[in-house]
Amino acid sequence: MSEVSQSGSQPSETTGDKWSRVARRIRVPLGFIFALVYVWLARPTKISLIAGALVLLPGLVLRGLASGHVQKDKQLTTSGPYAYTRNPLYLGSLLLAAGFAIAARSWWIVAVMLLMFAVIYIPVIAGEERYLRQTFPDYDDYARHVPRMLPRLLPYGSQQSACSSARYWKHREYEASIGCVVVLAVLVVKLVW
Repeated sequence: MSEVSQSGSQPSETTGDKWSRVARRIRVPLGFIFALVYVWLARPTKISLIAGALVLLPGLVLRGLASGHVQKDKQLTTSGPYAYTRNPLYLGSLLLAAGFAIAARSWWIVAVMLLMFAVIYIPVIAGEERYLRQTFPDYDDYARHVPRMLPRLLPYGSQQSACSSARYWKHREYEASIGCVVVLAVLVVKLVW
């Protein structure tokens, strides 16, 4: 992903670039470890489970729509949710995290989630932005008009394409829905027992 300088040598990789690569590799295994800690620390109630589910549902919908629009490495996606935020998948993940934090009723979980977002996801997002800048010439203009995370009110540009169910399945976004159902079911079992 790094560019070759005019002298023909590779520029040195920054600490941020290195950590972004490491963070990208460890985020999924770390997520599984966190899930175990999450279940152990969670203290759900009926109301917290309902409230948490109501917050995480829009996150699942947003992630599903985004995965149906994104065409990784083929073109800069600016349609669908990407017309409002540059990172709808991560915004959806934040909604999922908020929903699960509400369902769990634990400040420890909130603290760990915030730490993981700061240490893992912010560097991953920065690394992805560097890649998109290098790969797609239109990215700088897109980034000037579309916020990184919080959505804008009106869509960017006029490019509209339909959400593709084939892309949704290809990107295996259904796994997020399955994971949410499993974790909520575990919380229900924990509540009952």
